[in-house]
Amino acid sequence: MRGWGAVAAAVAVMTTAGCGAVAGDDGLAAAGAAMICAHGTYQWSGIQQRQKLTALGDPVTLPKGTGHYESSLEPVDDTVHRVTVSHVPRGVGAARVIVALGDRLKTDEPLADPTEVMRPERSQYVLDTGDLEGPYYSWGSIGLVEADFTYTCGYNAPARGHVLTWETVGEGFLPCSQPSDDDAGRTAGLRLCPAGTAAGEPS
Repeated sequence: MRGWGAVAAAVAVMTTAGCGAVAGDDGLAAAGAAMICAHGTYQWSGIQQRQKLTALGDPVTLPKGTGHYESSLEPVDDTVHRVTVSHVPRGVGAARVIVALGDRLKTDEPLADPTEVMRPERSQYVLDTGDLEGPYYSWGSIGLVEADFTYTCGYNAPARGHVLTWETVGEGFLPCSQPSDDDAGRTAGLRLCPAGTAAGEPS
């Protein structure tokens, strides 16, 4: 699982330069550019990346030599996660704003686009290994990404908006002797692992 940090500083990101121009006087050009200018400058601020706990498994202590284990993850609440982009710039579209944010962050996976929805649901997992022993914990998580943006292009007034999306939806399974390196996993360890184990104690 990946850990997340916060990026506090605003950073300007340039996309391919160039905006459409419309023949005619300045007034007509401005009106036309406001409709077709789609390759401008993004300035990002308030970027936050965080792992949120979405599901928990049952606490389990496995006898020495366990080679096969099956269990399920149950949602921790009924929250439905949806991608949102407020104040989408003219001629750009929400999906392109999200792609620009992904480019800025250099994410390993494409950020979720506006068609994606993550609903809470029960999921199964199976482990086949010969060296399971002792207390373990399991969890599900979503890697949320949020940011404010200012988009400037051509004659248009700057568009200011907000993006909420995610990079990953994942699951984790660890022995209680090993704390997770992300917030969702650490929360799961505190809830599921016995006191006195590395994952069952606050860091």
